[in-house]
Amino acid sequence: MTQLFSPNPQLIGQPAGSEPQPDAVPASRWAGTPEPLRRELAAIVGDDNVLTRISDLIRYASDASPYRQVPQVVVRPRNATDLSALMRYARTSGHHLVFRSGGTSLNGQAMTDDILVDLKTHFRGMEVRDGGRRLWSRPGVILGDAQAVLGRAGYMIGADPGSTSVCTIGGILACNSGGMRCSVERDSYHTLESATIVLPSGTIVDTTDPEANARLAAAEPELYAGLEALREEIRADKDLVALLQRKFSIRNTNGLRLDAFLDADTPVDILLKLMVSAEGTLGAITEATIRTVALPRKKAVAWVMLPDLKQAARYVHSIMQAGALACELLVAPVLKRSVGNFPQAPASWATIGDDEAALLVEVGGRDEDELAAQIAAVEDVLADAQLTAPLTFDSTPAGMSGAWQIRNGLFGLIGSGRPQGSALITEDVCFPPSDIGEASADLLDLLGEYGYPQMVMGHAAFGNLHFFLLPRLANPQDRADYARFLDDLAELVIGKYQGSLKAEHGTGINMAPFVEREWGSRAFEMMWRVKDLLDPHGILAPDVKLTRDQQIHLQNFKSFPKVEDEINDCVECGFCEPVCPSRHVTVTPRQRIVLRREMARQPEDSKLLATLHEEYQYDAIDMCAADGVCSVACPVSIDTGKVMKGLRAQQVRPGAAKVALQLAKTWGQVAGGVRLGVGAAGTVQRAVGYRGLAAVADTLRKVISPDLLPTLPGALPQAAPAHLPETFREGATAVYFPACINRIFGAPHAAEALPLPDAVVELGRRAGRPVWIPGGVGEDCCGTPWSSKGYKEGFAYQARKIAADLWEWSEHGALPIIVDAASCTHGLLEQVPSALEEQWRERFAQLRILDIVEWLRDEVAEALTFTTHFDAVAVHPTCSTTHMGINDALTDLVRLCTTDVVVPDGTSCCGTAGDRGLLHPELVESATREERRTLDARDFDAFVSDNRTCEMGLQMVAGKPYENIALFLERASRPVVTP
Repeated sequence: MTQLFSPNPQLIGQPAGSEPQPDAVPASRWAGTPEPLRRELAAIVGDDNVLTRISDLIRYASDASPYRQVPQVVVRPRNATDLSALMRYARTSGHHLVFRSGGTSLNGQAMTDDILVDLKTHFRGMEVRDGGRRLWSRPGVILGDAQAVLGRAGYMIGADPGSTSVCTIGGILACNSGGMRCSVERDSYHTLESATIVLPSGTIVDTTDPEANARLAAAEPELYAGLEALREEIRADKDLVALLQRKFSIRNTNGLRLDAFLDADTPVDILLKLMVSAEGTLGAITEATIRTVALPRKKAVAWVMLPDLKQAARYVHSIMQAGALACELLVAPVLKRSVGNFPQAPASWATIGDDEAALLVEVGGRDEDELAAQIAAVEDVLADAQLTAPLTFDSTPAGMSGAWQIRNGLFGLIGSGRPQGSALITEDVCFPPSDIGEASADLLDLLGEYGYPQMVMGHAAFGNLHFFLLPRLANPQDRADYARFLDDLAELVIGKYQGSLKAEHGTGINMAPFVEREWGSRAFEMMWRVKDLLDPHGILAPDVKLTRDQQIHLQNFKSFPKVEDEINDCVECGFCEPVCPSRHVTVTPRQRIVLRREMARQPEDSKLLATLHEEYQYDAIDMCAADGVCSVACPVSIDTGKVMKGLRAQQVRPGAAKVALQLAKTWGQVAGGVRLGVGAAGTVQRAVGYRGLAAVADTLRKVISPDLLPTLPGALPQAAPAHLPETFREGATAVYFPACINRIFGAPHAAEALPLPDAVVELGRRAGRPVWIPGGVGEDCCGTPWSSKGYKEGFAYQARKIAADLWEWSEHGALPIIVDAASCTHGLLEQVPSALEEQWRERFAQLRILDIVEWLRDEVAEALTFTTHFDAVAVHPTCSTTHMGINDALTDLVRLCTTDVVVPDGTSCCGTAGDRGLLHPELVESATREERRTLDARDFDAFVSDNRTCEMGLQMVAGKPYENIALFLERASRPVVTP
């Protein structure tokens, strides 16, 4: 049995159509981390914190930039002490260190062929201080998580880049990231208040220590004196002072922040400011305190449509002076491309003139009156504008999110349509804001000259523009054109407009060869003196930020070989990673694709393939929940789980496929047998206790297979009753299809709880909306158990059967069909049609299939009288409710009888994924790590979700009694029985 159902990793193969690439990992690296490097680093940080397998090194070799380098090793220091020891080790051993956190770097600043240091895994934790006016944080905290916590206090961090959902605090400090609303005064350079810094010497500097300067002078006398000397020399050079003040009056992340010597007096304070935008070349920040900015409670957005760039640019300054929070510029090609790709993009944009431009303006205030005043102020500024469309401010959540979806979604839109083998390079320049109109026109001309997309957009309020290049960097001509383009871009930006070649994305290796050209030799050599003073052995990030190699930006480009169609558009940005269930235990969607691309790069006879396949089996395929939640976060809407399911199907043995098909054909008997098994297990549990039963199950898992027999998700609920509740077709307002899992498992352990089908029927009765359960439902299934495991024939059989039955039961679509498990609802809607012939697809499209949440919201809730109210309830929206867009409906239902409805920070897919999380509990542990912190931090009266297996998985790892929304509402609306 074990052999029959066990996958064969060597059947993974290579992607169809792939060809060997010059950047394939060479044979000299296939063994992974060499000795004694592995042993020496393990002695510093521990064996578990040294990643040495070649597959681990490959998955850390790529980030959002067009470059790729495979590190010799990846280390995960646990604290500042570990990091200090690593610094000292690098100095004595001759190795180099490069730091990485979120992996969103766009310019090659977070990669190396030596020691890559992960500053995310063990550097979590944050604390809101001073009522929200300050945030203390470690570098591995995701910025979006920090903004969410601060937002509840009415504040935010000034930086708000488009990568907020995945970039980290460490990254925004290292690169001085900006964003849509981040003025120079709000950036990290100006708002970083204090930090703990680990210097290349290993010295740890706590800038909050009153004796910090004395300690630094004692520990590092040459460094201390050198910083003082540089301070005096720079301040005495009036031309250099004027240059620094002019260059940093606009966004600029190209080169080091020499203005630190103007803005700070003591060596420790100078060090603090030097660390910002240094990209890990001068040291590492292991914790920081950042001053925040007030967050407007009320907001509105408007599209300002104007005849041309010149007129659009004319109003930017006045709009910001009127109090606008953001003013984004988009040119006509961008607006036209949006139509049909974003729901909120007006159809009229398709026919606008080629010269037209738009400003996306956001205003805000503390209350409705202040918001109205801000809107009026912007309207006054635009009173004389030659608008090509009416000016309308939208303050609805849908309208605002839709507008920003257009602005932020263009990265993915362009990435998804790029030619095979091409990179997606996001460029980032800054002009004096007063020149934005003329500069934009010149930039469009330059892009047209080189045949690059004329898709210019950006933060017009700050003179910061973005555009995209799509070169095939493996092609010598494309590479040469790219090099010439950068030279011409430099001439335009710094020669004509005295702007910045990098505004907010950092220098990296991409723009390092142009730092001297932008700053001049005097400032450039001063930057080198700073680097040599702090890092005399050159151990940190060679060629990042500063380089003597004028060709470094044209080396180590990564190839984009052909892989499966579903993932071929991936730009390796990493937006998918924070929501992936397996992110803390094995790999993420981006890393699954990165590893798949390495398989495609290798020659067909490469011996490395066998190793990659073997490690990919568990890391990528077995540990994928295949929930598709990655596609929601992905700017290109890539569902990596589909490919993992495809690979599972590719590995199915013929005998296993036959067994799976037979199970589908006899599903009623199988499900009934499982229900009886649950009942028998419950009897054993009552006799020997949960721990005794769990011990038996764990022993059987070792003997049979952990991929076939699940672990116990906590104390087993009782088995479902042998018969479903009695209902009648006559007078029914809907067909009710109880999911298989709810026909197998009965009521939770709470004595007053009903089995879920009984609760649904009772709610329908109370609301005057009776439901009917057809007699044959026990034979049917949505098919997800087969499709998720790659059993195509079994899935197709069940899909065709349930389609035919639902058609008949609903009287050809006359009655709606309600389903009581979100994953089953979603499976019916999204997967079943793919297995049907055209006639049945057309019929199936006529069915109205509703999740239990939708039915409760639309048909039941208003008719209920709530007799029980709750203070605080934790809600877990599932991946399926997310896909179906009903998360708000779920929380709104709970809010009907609850004062404080809480969706814990970090909530995403729980990782249970049917039985996958029960087969691999470590997947659920990984998926819920952040969510469980909130659950453990306070008390809740109830725990609500919309999927039984998810509820069981959460019970298993969090110990919280989650229940279906219908069970919750049934209890809350239960009539009071008077004695």
